[in-house]
Amino acid sequence: MRLPACSGELAEKPISVAYLFTTFPKTSEAFLQRDVAAMQARGIRVRLYSLWGGGGEFRGTKVEALPRWWFFVTLLWWIPYESARYPAMLWELIVNVWGRRPPSGLNFWENMLGAGFTTCFVHRFRRDPPDVVYAAWTGAPATAAWLIWRVLGIPYGTGAHAYDLYEHGGDWWLMEKVALARFAHTSTELGRRTLLERGADATKLVVVRRGLDVFPEFKPLRTPRRPLRLVCVARLVPKKGLADQLRIYAALRDAGLEFSARIVGQGELRAKLEDEMARLGLGEQVIFTGEVAPAEVWAHLGWADVLLHTGVVSPSGDRDGLPNVIPEAMAAGTLVLTSPAAATTEAIQHETTGLVAEVARPGEWVAALRRLAGDDALADRLRAAARRWTEENYDAHRNAARLQTCLEHAAEKSREP
Repeated sequence: MRLPACSGELAEKPISVAYLFTTFPKTSEAFLQRDVAAMQARGIRVRLYSLWGGGGEFRGTKVEALPRWWFFVTLLWWIPYESARYPAMLWELIVNVWGRRPPSGLNFWENMLGAGFTTCFVHRFRRDPPDVVYAAWTGAPATAAWLIWRVLGIPYGTGAHAYDLYEHGGDWWLMEKVALARFAHTSTELGRRTLLERGADATKLVVVRRGLDVFPEFKPLRTPRRPLRLVCVARLVPKKGLADQLRIYAALRDAGLEFSARIVGQGELRAKLEDEMARLGLGEQVIFTGEVAPAEVWAHLGWADVLLHTGVVSPSGDRDGLPNVIPEAMAAGTLVLTSPAAATTEAIQHETTGLVAEVARPGEWVAALRRLAGDDALADRLRAAARRWTEENYDAHRNAARLQTCLEHAAEKSREP
C-alpha cells in the first residue's frame, strides 16, 4: 500500500527549499509570512521568490523579485535560448496553450507569468539547485515550479487553495500541475475533497492548515455588550457577500439592536458598497477602514465582540476556503458568526465554537446577534471551545512540521516522473 505523501520521520539535515509566491510579502497575506517564519524557525534553508512585485527582505532573507523589465530580456534572449535547449517541451506548451481555452484572461496571464519567471531564473536554479521547490499557489508559482521540474528535474510541491480550485472552474493547468507534484497541500478538507473529485491521487494530497506563530492573549468577555461591536475583515470582492452584510446591518437597526460595525479591508467593490451603505442609511453605524497592517487587524479584533463573515459563492465560482481571520478571531476570544459557505464550518461548528446563519436570511443573523449580545454563558462557552480548536488545529509550528515532512519526502524521491 502506498503511504500518504507526508508520512514518516523528519530528515536529520535541513533541506533547501525555493519558495515561489505570486507576490511576497503582501499585507493581505500575512498567513504566508507566518508559514515562512515557522519554516525558518525549524531550520529550513528558505529561498524566497516573488513573481510579481514584492521583494525586499523578510526576516533576514532576501526576497528575489522578478524585475518587470526582465520580460524584455526573456522575450529577446532567454525564451529563444531555453527553447533551443528543450524543443519538445516548447512544442508541448504550444499545443496545450492553443488546444485548451483558459478559464479567464487573468488566469492566462498568471500562467504566462509563471512561464516568464522560469525562463528568467532557470539558469540560476541550474547553477545552484534547491533540494525542492514549493509553490504557494497553483497559479503562476506552480506553473514556474512545474516548468523548472520539466527542465531541471527538481521535485516540487504545491499549495492548492480556494481561488486556485474554484475561480472560473479552477486554474488552467491545475490538474496537470497537481499530477506531477510530489504533493499538493490544501488548508481545508473541502479543498482536498474537491481535488479528489477531479481525479487527483489521494496519496499526494495532504491537509495542512495555516497557523499562528504566537497566540494572542485571550481577552475577557466584555459585559455588557451594548452597543454590540461588530467587525468584518475581508477583501471587498464578490465572494465576501458584503452587500448582504449591509442588509443584515439594516435589519439589525430596524430590530432596535444597538451596534457599531467596522468593515476592514480594501477591494474593487468599495465604491459600490459605500453607495449601498448610504442608500440604507447606515452611515452612523458602519465604517469602512480600508486596508490596514496586520497589527491593526489584531486591534480591530480586540475591539470587537463578534466577527461577521458573510461569504458566498461568487458568480465566477470563487469562494473562500477557511478565511484566516476566522481562526484568528477564535484565538483572540472574539465570537464568530458565519455563513456556511465553503469550509467555514470546519472551524465554526454551530452552537459549539460559534454560530452559523444563512446569508439570505437576515432575520437569522439578527436573532443570533441578539443571543450573542445578551447571553454571557453562551458567549463564554463558544469562546472557550473556539480557542481550544485553534490551539489544536491552528498552531503554525505544529503545522509547519507537517509541511516540512512533505518537503523532505519530496526531496528524497527520485527526480524522474
